[in-house]
Amino acid sequence: MGLGHKRRNLLIAQTLVDSGLPVDVLLISGMQDASRCPAIAGVDYLTLPALHKDTDGQYQARRLDLSLQEIISLRSQLLRTALASFKPDVFIVDNVPRGAVKELDLSLKYLHKHTQTRCILGLRDILDEPAVVQRDWNRAANEDAIRRYYHEVWVYGDRAVYDAAQEYQFSSDIVAKFRYLGYLDQRSRLKFVDKESVQAVVDLQLPQEQLAVCFVGGGQDGANLATAFAQATLPPEASGVIVTGPFMPLSVRQELQAYANQSDRLKVLDYLPEPTLLLAQADWVVSMGGYNTTCEILSFEKRSLVVPRVKPRQEQIIRAERLQQMNIVDLLHPDQIHPAALTGWMAQSKSAPRVRDRLDLNGLTRIAERIEKVLTTPAYCSRYAS
Repeated sequence: MGLGHKRRNLLIAQTLVDSGLPVDVLLISGMQDASRCPAIAGVDYLTLPALHKDTDGQYQARRLDLSLQEIISLRSQLLRTALASFKPDVFIVDNVPRGAVKELDLSLKYLHKHTQTRCILGLRDILDEPAVVQRDWNRAANEDAIRRYYHEVWVYGDRAVYDAAQEYQFSSDIVAKFRYLGYLDQRSRLKFVDKESVQAVVDLQLPQEQLAVCFVGGGQDGANLATAFAQATLPPEASGVIVTGPFMPLSVRQELQAYANQSDRLKVLDYLPEPTLLLAQADWVVSMGGYNTTCEILSFEKRSLVVPRVKPRQEQIIRAERLQQMNIVDLLHPDQIHPAALTGWMAQSKSAPRVRDRLDLNGLTRIAERIEKVLTTPAYCSRYAS
């Protein structure tokens, strides 16, 4: 549903098409806002009526005047119809085994009963703190769903950072389905960059000098960090760029633009088609701690200050703390956001981290390998099969 989830799965789709496998990919998402997906031969998109998650993690319809039960029923029927018509060989589900509010149950039952589709659950490296994951997964009966319907669970991370199976104490038969693929190397995005994305960076007319960038994901909760960056003192001879994200409130974007209007060394953008083009040039990266942004920092081995989200989930701060312990990123708690803190961090003399010889970044390569392997192994037979 989130922008990061969509970008991650779009990269997986692009990688599969580029792998040489004879593949067609249907990417099903509830993210229409700011999707602006590129036209890719072999990839098409189905957008579901959108959900919205509030600050307490509760779902509701984003635009339609429907109750939660009504919009989940609508999405569930659309998913089942699409999958029945498309007849996928492999169905990769992102993050939530039964979908938002169990909207995938109908589809999973259909695929299990009527098809030979291999169902894969793809998980980011860290979900949340263990007690919360155990509570939520037990409440949702996620292990039962994995046991019944899923052939494998792919973890897009490195056990050296976080061993999800051990941390969350999943059942042994569930752990047997885990495959740690490694982090997704975001340098691969540069292979798929289109002319529009390149031109968007060229149009920034960035000076040929040092660059500091600030990323706040979708922007809905990034106002404090972006404002502190706008008010911070950049290093001499450095320019700064803030990418606000499409969901940052208009009033905050206008405030940030007012700061930029007072400085010839600061630019504010609400959206970039491919932000890794900007990150690749950066000398300093200040960002929140989402999975995609962290993968970009790791992939390009950038000196970074991560200011993680701490609610409604602890995922980002757990990831940032683990990487800080490995001296790969610097960490600033969101309660300590202040222009002086960012100014001081950028003024430090510190080299960029070495990442590639310490962490596994081969996830994208292994996805194509796993697809081939999954399709050539005998069909999975659940002990719950009807």
